[in-house]
Amino acid sequence: MIPQVSLKPLTWHPYITPVELHNATPEQREAMKVTPSNLKISTYVRTLAHDPESYLARTVLFNAIMYVDGGLARPDRELGALAASMVNGCKYCAVVHARRHAQLTHSNELVSALWFDQPERLSPRDAAIYRFARRLSTTPAEATPEDIAALRTVGLNDPEIIDLIHAVAIFGWANRLMHVLGEARTGS
Repeated sequence: MIPQVSLKPLTWHPYITPVELHNATPEQREAMKVTPSNLKISTYVRTLAHDPESYLARTVLFNAIMYVDGGLARPDRELGALAASMVNGCKYCAVVHARRHAQLTHSNELVSALWFDQPERLSPRDAAIYRFARRLSTTPAEATPEDIAALRTVGLNDPEIIDLIHAVAIFGWANRLMHVLGEARTGS
């Protein structure tokens, strides 16, 4: 039996002072309206808002990849993001996407298997997605036609494979952006 992990949220601490909402320019305020959480404007968003044009472009793209209806199922996108974040050493994103996957699937089994380094416990579909996401995150140029065939074997079609590639690729960027701009810590 896989031990079960219970991941507590981490707090991200920026190295650059975030934009304060009461001091934000009209352009910064407008850009921050596209925040993906729709819950609050995080410290991370307020840090990226120093450059509202690039923040807006980044977030529209991020939302289109991670939250679009149709295509690859949302838990599979989260698995791709989780695998990429684990490879890239972004503990903050790994925890966020592990928690989202568990929430979407109403199960902690996959997350626990990965957290305790037991990927052999994954279903064939999850294992193929996880292997592919890790390969793309480690050395993208080493992905092969056999990797694509393995995804097709477990039921992914070409549009879903493209969605997975997009999810993994954006986390190659997002993880590095988070690392340069701040650090994750437990507690506040």
